[in-house]
Amino acid sequence: MNIAVCAKVTPDTTAQIKTMGDGSGIETAGIKWVISPYDMFALTEAVNTTKSQGSGTVHLFTVGDDSDVSALRSGLALGGEDLTLVNKADLPKEDPLAVAKALARAIEAGPDIQMAFCGKQAADDDNVQVPAMVAEFLGWPLVSMISAFSVDGNTFTATRNVGGGVAETVTGSLPAVFTCDKGLNTPGYAKLPQIMKAKRKKVHKKSAADLGLSGDDLAASVSVSGYSAPPARPAGRMIEGDLDSSIAELVNLLRNEAKVL
Repeated sequence: MNIAVCAKVTPDTTAQIKTMGDGSGIETAGIKWVISPYDMFALTEAVNTTKSQGSGTVHLFTVGDDSDVSALRSGLALGGEDLTLVNKADLPKEDPLAVAKALARAIEAGPDIQMAFCGKQAADDDNVQVPAMVAEFLGWPLVSMISAFSVDGNTFTATRNVGGGVAETVTGSLPAVFTCDKGLNTPGYAKLPQIMKAKRKKVHKKSAADLGLSGDDLAASVSVSGYSAPPARPAGRMIEGDLDSSIAELVNLLRNEAKVL
């Protein structure tokens, strides 16, 4: 069984993000880059599935550049067999549709993939768009935000948390695309021997042309006009006076100024 994992390199969630002065992007100096945390759940589930089946191979796919390979080798160390990297310079910047087209084409060109795991969303832009688009381009069903998963032959069973403490169970036939939520598994850390072996695993670099994608195929559907930091939070306000007048003033401020009542 061949399993695809779509992985994106994002800033570490502990990184302090600052925007560039001209609003064209974020300051990247000093940022630690990692595989997006939700994509780590996807990778772990793919590896766990091959183990439960007693056979199988996990293949990583990403849209990025050479600077992303270092972070993605941690995924190879944790069980990925190889990495296919589509050059993001060939794609319009920050366009989820183009990214999905490139990933779907790369998966189709890969070794007879039976299922694909993705994180439920990326940890940087939170668009939650690419996995569904990948499924559409592949012509496969999508099961989103899974918290439990099993497969028996060509049939899968997945549990989805749909909110309010309610879960639903979904069954179907492969191939399919799954997006992975927190709680599905516990990603581990690569050991030194695994890290050393990962350095010898293959990285297949692909251009848009290699995947048969033309300029028309990759015409931008959306564009990012700029980045800005959120407005500064105003300083707290102390309300002085006796208890009754303080309560009255607080209610007045909440109702007429903060407008939350």
